[in-house]
Amino acid sequence: VQLVESGGGLVQPGGSLRLSCAASGFTFSSYAMAWFRQAPGKEREFVAAISWGGGATIYTDSVKGRFTISRDNAKNTVYLQMNSLKPEDTAVYSCAGDRSYGRLKEMEYTYWGQGTQVTVSS
Repeated sequence: VQLVESGGGLVQPGGSLRLSCAASGFTFSSYAMAWFRQAPGKEREFVAAISWGGGATIYTDSVKGRFTISRDNAKNTVYLQMNSLKPEDTAVYSCAGDRSYGRLKEMEYTYWGQGTQVTVSS
């Protein structure tokens, strides 16, 4: 099983980034997927989740209206479109997968990627 994130980088406040997470080694369409993030000195926190077919999504309050999670089951990939980025969005972003949808806690996810760094700074 592998989850490989990409798309992170340095962006100015107000800018945008699109993260990707490519999955392999398991039946991607049978797994709900999520994005978490961990800022320096803080615990990892839930960002967004998407159901198996993509018809349902959940967001943490701080990113609602700015971030969009989506997936392409034909490409075994989940995305996180991040707009209107703020310095407080700076963190390592990781994707995660689990058979159950709606999980908000790190410990509830089965598969994890290594993460990609997002830095929002002028």
